[in-house]
Amino acid sequence: MLTALVVDADALARRRVSGLLRLGGWQVREAADVATARQLAATSEIDLVVTDASVGGEDGLALLRDLRHDGSQARFLVATREANAGVRAEAAAAGALACLTKPVDPGTLLDFLRSRTTGPAAREALREIHDVDDLHDVDVEAALMDRLQEMYVTALPGRLSAIDVHTRQGNSPAVASAAYTLAGTSGQLGHPEVASVCQAIAADARRGVLAHSRVRHLHALAGV
Repeated sequence: MLTALVVDADALARRRVSGLLRLGGWQVREAADVATARQLAATSEIDLVVTDASVGGEDGLALLRDLRHDGSQARFLVATREANAGVRAEAAAAGALACLTKPVDPGTLLDFLRSRTTGPAAREALREIHDVDDLHDVDVEAALMDRLQEMYVTALPGRLSAIDVHTRQGNSPAVASAAYTLAGTSGQLGHPEVASVCQAIAADARRGVLAHSRVRHLHALAGV
């Protein structure tokens, strides 16, 4: 299994990208700061690094330059809210293969993974293509998106169960983490109502409030 490192001080943005990668069959490590990212990169085999250009005021592009200098063979991807020409040029100079605008569009991320890397979901979607003339971006992207939707539906009961169990156990940090993760993938894959309720649950949990009624509403909304 390929491993990605997602570096972003914004927990929701980080979990959105991480959730999409996990749905695509990747193992994901997360870092909220550059120091943690360096530690994870030094102790793990990383195949892909996705970082913001600015990580809580720290230079995410310097992180990429240092990782490459230290011998990292990972692919680099930058996702930032200010993806202007200057940032794109700096990202390319740091070794990034692409600079995407946040919030990252699922189709754009899938296109990057399809053309630059070979995650399990991409391999499965492409295994029936026998000739380069059969490779049409729209068809392949649709196949990958369909696969992600199937994986989302399959994983949904477990994700809802985790939120429910942590709520009943009174574990606010775990509720917030699970809800933010589901909010990110739901929003990215076209389930805005589920994403909205999950965001509310996570926001309550971060204040130490366990909203049992919202969790029940989430189960009813998701039909699980």
